[in-house]
This record gives sequence, C-alpha cells and structure tokens, in this order.
Amino acid sequence: MWLENWQVPDDRIHPLHASAAVWVMLNENTTIIEADGKEWISRVPAVSFFIPEQWFNIVALIEESGIRYYCNVASPPYRYGDVLTYIDYDLDVVVLPNGEVHELDHDEFRLHREEYRYGETVVAQVEAGLQELLSRISNKEWPFDDAEIYRYYEQWKQQKNAEGAINFP
Repeated sequence: MWLENWQVPDDRIHPLHASAAVWVMLNENTTIIEADGKEWISRVPAVSFFIPEQWFNIVALIEESGIRYYCNVASPPYRYGDVLTYIDYDLDVVVLPNGEVHELDHDEFRLHREEYRYGETVVAQVEAGLQELLSRISNKEWPFDDAEIYRYYEQWKQQKNAEGAINFP
C-alpha cells in the first residue's frame, strides 16, 4: 500500500492517456506498507499508470541511471473515493533503463494459484494481461515513454514549488 499519491488532473493528462481514462499518480518519499506489515519509505520518484479494464499496472521509477519500469500483473484497478485498489497476482515484469526486460515471480504465481484456488477465468485474464503488457513493452507503446514520464514529474515539481504543497486532487 502506497500511503500518498497525487493524481494528475484531467487537464494535464497526455491525450493518449486521457483517451484510455488512465489514472496517472505521482509520489516521492512516501511510506509503503508491504502485505506482511513491513513499512519503508520510497527512495525515488514514481509515476504510476492505472488503466481501467487492463490486467496490469505500471510504475515508472525515476532513478539516477534512468527510468526503471516495474509492472504488476494485476486485476483492473477499482476506485472508491480516495482509495484505488487492485489484486496483485505476483507476476511482475521489470524494464531496466538499458531496455532489458525481466519477467519475475512465475513460481510465486503458480504457488498462489494453488493456494488461493484461482479459477480458470482469472488465470486466463492474468496470462492475457501478461501478454498484453509484454506486447506494449516490445512495441514501445505508451506508457513506456521516458520523455512523458519526465514531463509528468517536472510538471508535478513545478506545481509543488509554486504552491508549496501538492494540490492535485
């Protein structure tokens, strides 16, 4: 759980992202609580993309060496009030700043598939989500656009500096 995120206002969303009704969130130095209760503070800025009806979400981590994309294969996001939630199915894909792609945690997914008795419909959706995500990565489709990630982050920093606080809803 990421305790603080700031949503990019609709009038500042890239047209491609707006056309897909994407929720774009930013955070920096926010508390994160793991499923086991462990808490830690994020060390790098993050721009996150939650796409309705897609079985994945993408977190662009702005690091000194460039942008590292951490992608969760997960249920489509659901939002109620100020809370955005989804079910993480443990499969992850990481895209390093040099373009290397790594699929992670297939064993964890298989273990949890049995333990939590994922139905065949869920498994099919998870596998389709992974394939869609890998396709977007290999075709360099949005949101895998470093320039746009930096634009969102710079826009947020300017807003923060101008107002002394974040006022994104």
